[in-house]
Amino acid sequence: MATVQVNPEILRWARETAGLTLEEAAHKLHVGAARGLSPNERLAALEAGAEAPTRALLLKMSKSYRRPLLAFYMESPPVRGDRGVDFRRLPVEPSPAQEGLVETLLRDVKARQAIVRAALEDEEEAELLPFVGSVGMGVSVDVLCNSIRHALGFDLSAFRRKKTIGDAFAYLRSLVESSGVFVLLIGDLGSYHSALSVDHFRGCALADPIAPFIVINDQDAKGAWSFTLLHELAHIWLGQTGVSASIVEAGVERFCNDVAASLLLLDGDFGEFEMVPLAGFEDAVERINSFADTKNISRSMVAYQLFRRGVIDDQLWKELQAEFRRLWVESRAREREAARSQEGGPTYYTVRRHHIGAALVDLVSRMTKSGALTSTKAGKVLGVKPGNVYELIGAGS
Repeated sequence: MATVQVNPEILRWARETAGLTLEEAAHKLHVGAARGLSPNERLAALEAGAEAPTRALLLKMSKSYRRPLLAFYMESPPVRGDRGVDFRRLPVEPSPAQEGLVETLLRDVKARQAIVRAALEDEEEAELLPFVGSVGMGVSVDVLCNSIRHALGFDLSAFRRKKTIGDAFAYLRSLVESSGVFVLLIGDLGSYHSALSVDHFRGCALADPIAPFIVINDQDAKGAWSFTLLHELAHIWLGQTGVSASIVEAGVERFCNDVAASLLLLDGDFGEFEMVPLAGFEDAVERINSFADTKNISRSMVAYQLFRRGVIDDQLWKELQAEFRRLWVESRAREREAARSQEGGPTYYTVRRHHIGAALVDLVSRMTKSGALTSTKAGKVLGVKPGNVYELIGAGS
């Protein structure tokens, strides 16, 4: 089988930016042992330039590393893509695998956004959204909250009246999408092996004035989705494209957190905690659970706000964070087990539509039927193969 001359640095760059170790990549590429070398050693030899890859192997790399085939013929690795402002505070040594997944996700979402914007412009439907970049960091939390409430028509009492946290998020998401912002739920890149850690990626905002996108990591607790959506929406109002994670200290991230919290909570909501102090860890868990349920918000958000208000100390806040994360992981595992044991349930296309969002599905449906989008571009925007586009856009019809 013919080999192809490529810069071996490209092979290493493509693997590392895909977030794969040598062992993981060799397994995905089905590299076998040969000539006394293990699969890992053979792949390392390719990346060192000791031998050239075959075209068949490059095709496998293109698929596994999520890169176009032409990328492997570049003279040298490109500079790191612009992810906007990195608002995150990560561990001292961030996971290369998780960073690779975040880079891949952002590259994919920006490609979707570019297609959507081009389609809107080609069809003369592009409109500048007045709220994108309409404020600066000098504005107060209250002013920004009022601007968002007015633009969305957000009613906190209606949000709280929803029967479940999921229903409350659906209400908020529909308002945001109606304003012109596309909201995606993405927690992995196609399988649980590529799940995005909330510590590395909670959400991101792509603040385009015509086709702004928000991505929420659905690996996070459902109760946190509404908060993350409003947090990223604050970034849209600030005109900031960037990535957020779960660790927040100060600056713009704390400001956006304060905006989200002020939209979901009232000043008098914490009176019960201030009047009757918490009697230890177990009492805190029980009372926060009850409080969060009545407000359709996350337990971790409540604990954080109690910490910010001085009701609980740093140590108790961290203990509560760990406990609520543990409870969420257990709950998610039970839900998955129940789903596996049940017959029927939502179809693949129904689930995909939910993750993509009604606004994006409707836009692609309209643009595809009018001929403004090819099935290839429509599939790219929706994250499915071109042959599945029509079944997906018709799944809710």
